[in-house]
Amino acid sequence: MTQNAPLAPQIAYWHLWTDVAGISHQTRCALTEFDLKGVGQAAPQWNNRQRRSEASIVFTVQPVGWMGDWHENPAPQWIVVLSGRWWIESMDGTRIEQGPGEFSLGEDQGSALTDGRQGHRSGTIGDVPAVLMTVQLHISPDRLPCHFK
Repeated sequence: MTQNAPLAPQIAYWHLWTDVAGISHQTRCALTEFDLKGVGQAAPQWNNRQRRSEASIVFTVQPVGWMGDWHENPAPQWIVVLSGRWWIESMDGTRIEQGPGEFSLGEDQGSALTDGRQGHRSGTIGDVPAVLMTVQLHISPDRLPCHFK
């Protein structure tokens, strides 16, 4: 890298994942593998291209006061908060809150039913609905945190 070359960005996200014992956790991770290049005739921009897979996009509006009791994500999925706020609690007791522009990777499939808990629970915060966009990846879950770089 030359002295004047810009530093590649890092974008933080939360990863909800399940360990080999079936317990879900949340780990703060970062996307770090960016390349600086143009798209068509546009000026160069930082791009982090994820592995290719089939995917489904689902937009969700969670009403004020909504709560989803213990459940697993239907598939490994990126969850982007478009508006409003929500919280997610994993089986290990970690609870995070997210607002507009924040995102997470939900990958708690295969968690074990333990003390009435399995996967995670989540709900809205505040007096407006939480609007989310999920990109459900048609891939098998991985049991390691931060494997998306």
